[in-house]
Order: sequence, then C-alpha cells, then structure tokens
Amino acid sequence: MTAAHAGFPPVTFPRTASRRVLAELEHPRDVIAHITPNWYASVMGTGIVANAAATLPLQFTGLHAFALVVWLIASAALVALTVAFAAHWVMHRDNARAHAAHPVMSQFYGAPPMAMLTVGAGAITLGPSLIGTSTAVWIDGVLWTAGTLAGLATSVLIPFRMITARDHGTATALPAWLMPIVPPMVSASTGALLLDHVAAGQPRLALLAACYAMFGLSLCLGMITMTMIWSRLVHSGVPAVQATPTVWITLGVIGQSITASNLLGTHAASVFVGTQAEIATGLHVFGIAYGFAMGGFGILVFALATMLTVHAARRGLRFSLTWWSFTFPIGTCVTGATALGTAAGISVVHVLAVALYVVLVGAWVTVAAHTLRGTITGRVFLPA
Repeated sequence: MTAAHAGFPPVTFPRTASRRVLAELEHPRDVIAHITPNWYASVMGTGIVANAAATLPLQFTGLHAFALVVWLIASAALVALTVAFAAHWVMHRDNARAHAAHPVMSQFYGAPPMAMLTVGAGAITLGPSLIGTSTAVWIDGVLWTAGTLAGLATSVLIPFRMITARDHGTATALPAWLMPIVPPMVSASTGALLLDHVAAGQPRLALLAACYAMFGLSLCLGMITMTMIWSRLVHSGVPAVQATPTVWITLGVIGQSITASNLLGTHAASVFVGTQAEIATGLHVFGIAYGFAMGGFGILVFALATMLTVHAARRGLRFSLTWWSFTFPIGTCVTGATALGTAAGISVVHVLAVALYVVLVGAWVTVAAHTLRGTITGRVFLPA
C-alpha cells in the first residue's frame, strides 16, 4: 500500500513490459526476496469488499455468491502472504530486518493483524453457508484472537520505538502512522460479531468491555495522530504525488469507529438484560449520536482526500501499491453507514452505504487488476 510513501521509488508498470510470467525477475525465487508487511493491505482491501456486501442494506440475487467468492480470495491471499512473509524472514532476514527497522515501513506491521481480523469477520458473516456455523465461528475466534493480540502489540511497540528512536530530526507526521494503532478499533468492531457466540454472563460481558476498551484506545491515539497529520498537511503542503493515496488511511479510523460504536451498541442488548437493559439502551444511543457526529467529520475527510487525489492525478499520479489505500478505508465507511443506518432506522444513510459500496467495488476492481498485472510480470516483487 505504501512502498512509495516509505521513501522508496514507486512501483510502476511500463507498457512495453514482457508478457512472460515473472519477466521482471531474474529468478522465480526472487518473489519472496522483498515481501513487505504493506502487502497485507491487499487482503484488507479485498476482505472488506466481501464483508461490506454481507450486511449491505440492498441485497439482490448474486450478491451473496459474489461476496463469498471475494472472501475466499481474501482468505487464500492471507494464507499465501503469510507463508511468503514467513519464508522471507527465514531466507532474506537482512531485508526483513531492514524493513522492520525503517521508520515508515515498520508502521505497516499493523496491516497483518487487520488482514486477519477482516478475513475472520468474513468467516462469521459469510462462511456459515459454506463451512457451517460452528466451523465459521471457530475460524473467526482464532483469527480474531491472533489479530487482536498482534494489533495490541503494534499499537504499543511501534509508538514505543518511535519515541525511543535516536534520530527525531526528520520525523514528520504521516498517514502511515495510523496503521499500527487502528487494529484495536478493527478488533472492537469485529469482536461485536462474536458476542452472540460467547457464553452469556461474565464471558460475554468481558468481551464487550474489552471491545469498548480497544475502541477508546484506538480512537484517542487515532485522533491525536490525525491532528498531527492535519497540521503537517496544512503547514507543509501536499504529500509527494505517489504518496497521496495514503491520505485515505485517515478515513479508515473514522469509518471503523462508526462501525464499532454502532455494532457494539446493537449487540449490547444481548449482554445487558433485565434490570440492566437501560445500559444497553444508553450504549445504543451513544453509537447513533457518535455515528452522526463523526460521520460529519468523515464527509469532510472524504471530500478532502478526493480533491487531493484529483490534484495528484493532474500532476502525474501513477499506479503503485499505495492505491490499496483507496479500498479498506472506503469499505469501513460502507460498514459504518450500514451499521448507523440500521441502528437509527434512517433510510437515507442506507442509500449512502449502497452508493459508497459501488465506489468501493470500482476502486477494488481497478487496484486488483493493476496488482494482478504487476504480479504476473513480477514487477511488484522488485525492491521498492
């Protein structure tokens, strides 16, 4: 998603490239020589297309089948990337360590946890029709646990490394800084889907409390970071042309938090019952109020990101893996609008969710097609 933003040359595809498979590589084994964590953004962007379709207000013939196929693609990509990434660390340890130590590329270690959480959410929303409910819940439980633990680790360790870095002279707030601190918010929203499958009583209450705690962790850190990013943009101007798509990452915090607040508020009714039912009502109302307030900010950020992208396109924006930034953030806006519209019972918000989904699918098809072409030629596997 952000190889160019990490300070490396952008990945581009010349029209004269050879048609031979992996023609850009000296040897097929070079495929894993430069696998970086930002590759997991492709799993996030693909998985969110499936997840958003599962709950989309407008359901029509073929949509479920489409979403199921896309989820299977995301699942296969997650497995393949994990194997490739592990092999990369074993066979190209120096490269892997260099990426992990890089001040920007290291931020994208937040992508693997979010990829696991996204695929896990698809298992519980789409998987039952294919693999059965019990297996789907088991898969989501494993992926949610692994993704949550990894995400909590990145939200603490990456900022710690930034704070204790020896050289802060060139440090500047970048949208990439949000990557390691957003996973807990994804855990909060996807954790809501597991609530009904956890034993009632203290286990379910503990999960709900943990989800709200992660919601707060990610929201507070996210807003602080977004303030610094906004200040950087206003004082230093537009980012480099090839890095412009990463501005969309800021939208992910907004959309995911709206999704989390409303899903948790809705599912709280299965946790607080009887004399505590008023608590569930309060959380439900909080989700709606928060959703509309943050949604207004989201419209501003969406408009700004769109204008900056058009501005970059006029300055020669070319395809690179940064374009995956167009997918997951927009997808969170779809799920956020869907959850908010359902919680508040407002049809116009559902209409917005459907419109955003059309934009999401268009962006995903475009980026996936370019990535597939680069994968076939081997160009995307070259050092960035």
